[in-house]
Amino acid sequence: MATSQQQPVKQSSNFSGSASDLRKQQVDKAHHARKLQELNLKKEFILTQRTSNPGRRAALEAALAHIEAEIQALG
Repeated sequence: MATSQQQPVKQSSNFSGSASDLRKQQVDKAHHARKLQELNLKKEFILTQRTSNPGRRAALEAALAHIEAEIQALG
């Protein structure tokens, strides 16, 4: 009968924390990616809007500036 040997799972060399720290880092990275995707979708939606109403256009420009600032803040 062959015996099975379990080898420990290696963590990446640039991470020296515990498993819970690694999990938190992965969750934070996923949250950041989802937030960036959400902002880019909002930006795309605003850019596709067409209007001749000056008030609506000003609101869209303000919303676009706000979203672009949030994207910059996320880095």
